[in-house]
Amino acid sequence: MACYNPSCLGNYDFERIAFFARKRFIDGCSTMELMELAKSESEKQEIALVSMLDIGDDRIRDLKLCCSYDSQCKANDCRDMLKRLIEKELAVKGLRTEDE
Repeated sequence: MACYNPSCLGNYDFERIAFFARKRFIDGCSTMELMELAKSESEKQEIALVSMLDIGDDRIRDLKLCCSYDSQCKANDCRDMLKRLIEKELAVKGLRTEDE
């Protein structure tokens, strides 16, 4: 799932973000380890987005987007999808999430 608004800085590929989310939360790689392995500035940005999953939902929801596409932004949808993906994969492995 990528953002296709032409002026949006958040034109990321959901599958790549999901890959980094799995590495971070399923495989246990630290954010710094992932940053060191990043091959591009885009990958570093995607890893930074994944690292924001550690921030509580209430704090994220308080963030105000400041662009002309903020009403169409899927940042929170992407976050929710990533969290569900991680929870599902942890459940398959028999691990619990922090929310449980």
